[in-house]
Amino acid sequence: MQRLRIRYAKRGRLRFTSHRDFSRAFERALVRSRVPMAYSSGFNPHPRISYAGAAPTGSASEAEYLEIGLADRLDPAEVSAALASSLPDGLDVLEVVESAGGSLADRLEASVWRLALDGVEEERAREAVAALLDAPEVLVERMTKKGLRSFDARAAVLRAAVVEADPTRPGCAILQVVLRHGSPSVRPDDVLAALRETSGLVATAALQQRVVQGPWDDADGTVGDPLAPDRDAADR
Repeated sequence: MQRLRIRYAKRGRLRFTSHRDFSRAFERALVRSRVPMAYSSGFNPHPRISYAGAAPTGSASEAEYLEIGLADRLDPAEVSAALASSLPDGLDVLEVVESAGGSLADRLEASVWRLALDGVEEERAREAVAALLDAPEVLVERMTKKGLRSFDARAAVLRAAVVEADPTRPGCAILQVVLRHGSPSVRPDDVLAALRETSGLVATAALQQRVVQGPWDDADGTVGDPLAPDRDAADR
């Protein structure tokens, strides 16, 4: 069985699709494009698709990942073109590579997010970020399927900075934050809740966009490309 790893984007209005909505759209695209999927065994076989690190509903993303298993070997570029023509605009296939083995999910250790803080001036945003980074712990609450849960959002924040203002939205600071993945998963909304706890900043994100998702490098403080090992193996 050939395994292919796919990076795709959620853009525009399609960022409001849930993970379940996307999975249905993706499986229909596989059927329309006649990709020869491998299926699980048993009484109710399913196509071999593994999703990893999906963004919250409503968030745009340039770095969503999944892996599929094929019954026949195909050129990854051929699969990319077939899926691109079968998915709706806004769910965009960016890259397809053949798996070199190992766990894709284990490579997704952190994400870089850009948050457009509506109605927040740059200076106020910088003060709020400084207060958050100075705090050793920030407890926030989120409603889950098991009820209201309290957890430390600060522990997941690896880096945070105000990078620019949005020229199309006066008084809209852009916050870039790097979040380590873990359990529970700290989301951009939790970062906004943490800013409110530490500085009193009440802000909503006009746009939450995941820019990068991949392995975290402690040495230089960056998030890498999770498909780089697969790409390197294909080049050898």
